[in-house]
Order: sequence, then C-alpha cells, then structure tokens
Amino acid sequence: MRLKVLAVPVLATSFLAGCNHGPLQSGRYGSPDPFGYMKTSAVCQTTKPTTDAQGDRVATMTVRSDDGRCVLAVAPPDGGAYASFGVSPTPEHGKAFLYTLDGQTQIAYTPVMAYSGPDKFSVVLIRGPGQKRDNLTVNVTVDATGVVIPKPAVSAPTPERKETRKATTTTKRRTVTKARKR
Repeated sequence: MRLKVLAVPVLATSFLAGCNHGPLQSGRYGSPDPFGYMKTSAVCQTTKPTTDAQGDRVATMTVRSDDGRCVLAVAPPDGGAYASFGVSPTPEHGKAFLYTLDGQTQIAYTPVMAYSGPDKFSVVLIRGPGQKRDNLTVNVTVDATGVVIPKPAVSAPTPERKETRKATTTTKRRTVTKARKR
C-alpha cells in the first residue's frame, strides 16, 4: 500500500505532487483509518460529487463535532487517483486533510470540537501535468448534538493545616529534636 499525505493548515493553500496508485477498488466509498489512530465521527454522511452549471463539482457532508473525522473519496472522471491536490479556501471551523490511499484520493474533514453550524471549503484536484484541474466545493453541516467538552477535574479543597517544623540542636554528646508549631 502506498500512501500520499497532505496536511492542510488553516490559513494556507498547499499542493503536493504524487503518483497514480492503480484502479479504484469497487464497493468502497471512503476508507478505513490508514494511520491507526484517527477517530471516525459518530455521524458522517457524504454525497458523491455532482457537477454544477459552471462545471465545478459540489459535494455535501454532514458530520458531528465529536473530535472525529468524516471522509469523502473522489476520483477523476477517467478513474484512478488525482496526481496532486490542495485546499483553497480552507474550512473556517475545522481541518481538511487530503491523501491518496489504495488508488483513491481521500478528503478527510474534522470539525472543531463542539462547533455547530455550517462550514465550507474548496479543493483543487489536479489530474496530472498539463491536464484539467477539477474544483470541488464541500458544503458541510456540523452537528454538536450530545457533544460535551470534558472539564478538567477539580480536586476538593483540603482543610488548612498548621505547619510543624522540627528544630535540631547538636551538642557534643547528643542530638535533641524539638517540634515547634508555627
């Protein structure tokens, strides 16, 4: 398995060149966690991209802001994976992460924890050198139903204690220790 990864910071446009990884695998829309540690949102619904009147592609995504991601798989019209891609503009209320896995270009979106409302970002998908670029707008609806941000644990106050110090006096023959209260 070959993996191409692009992390997209919130106020930047990034492009990453890559290679084609072969044909799409049938029956799979989105991918499992290729990194072994990413949580999938409890709510993740996506639509396949459609073409609007201007020839740009549009997709919708519904996701819960529970610190999990939602993944949308995209491919050029002739199949395979995109050679390169980037995000511009980036989402205002989350992070977009693009990568190629098993011959599919994946768009993973993770909203800000406990955010509720709309979000939107655009992806530039490059088929290859000298080929047409595809623009994809992802309209996101973020739901925070049942999301609770854990508060830090606060320990119970302890009763005030008087500090006791020990005074030590050394003489030639013995050491005497007395307790003094402050």
